Amino acid sequence: MGETISKPTFNPFQNYNFLSSFKRGSPTSPSYDRYNSPQPSIFSTLRRPPTAKPNDFIPLFSDCISAASSRTQEYLLFKDPENKFHPSPKVLTQIFLMTYISQSISLNMTDTFNCTAMTPEQRILLGADWVWAVLEKPTKNPRIQIVVQVLHLPDREDVPPEACSETIQMAQKESSNKTMYERVVDFSTSIGKDCYALFLFLGKKNDRGNIYGVLSNNFEAAIGKCKIDRAFIENFFKGSRYLHTPTGMMQAIVTKKEGEPLTLMIKFS
Repeated sequence: MGETISKPTFNPFQNYNFLSSFKRGSPTSPSYDRYNSPQPSIFSTLRRPPTAKPNDFIPLFSDCISAASSRTQEYLLFKDPENKFHPSPKVLTQIFLMTYISQSISLNMTDTFNCTAMTPEQRILLGADWVWAVLEKPTKNPRIQIVVQVLHLPDREDVPPEACSETIQMAQKESSNKTMYERVVDFSTSIGKDCYALFLFLGKKNDRGNIYGVLSNNFEAAIGKCKIDRAFIENFFKGSRYLHTPTGMMQAIVTKKEGEPLTLMIKFS
């Protein structure tokens, strides 16, 4: 009779389907051969495969941000000797986002931390360039969301407007009563305290080559009290003595108590 000797244990961390294999003992082999062969230690049977932790994505997220920031910085610091060529805000945003997405796919982290790019119409209506989301398992429902709006240096934004489609013109008309800053605050506030607005600065006036951010789930506290505009967002840096890293930002978000306000200043590069 054939007898199963061993069956490999399934490894849940492999990103491909693993087909279990097994060996069959010789039907003529005497039974005592099984006992003469080396047997695994009893302690090895007590081992359990490592379990994925909810925050394991944070180092991967940091790697993706590092790659995207480094790539974008090359263009932020670029200077044409003839002063004829300047990367547009749209191109800079796309470079950051495409690099981030490519890196996140290569690190196989999209099942735990997702990135959704907005369409041109959504960007106008909601004020967001993309949305990051921490996903629950196994449902993949968003547990935490970060709505990102990219801000460029004012002198980079002086570019001719592109031709608009009919749908974009409709979106512009629909949202004309609010600024882009107010729209992204309204969007994140409508989701709840587990949704954050992140204003991502691709360069600042006093530091054109680095990338910074202001993140909060409490911007709505300013609604009706002061104007939410670029000056309002930049003012957060003036009173800040500490800038979080991308890793520190995510750790603060995932460890925050439910319903608690959180505001952070971050340096991404």
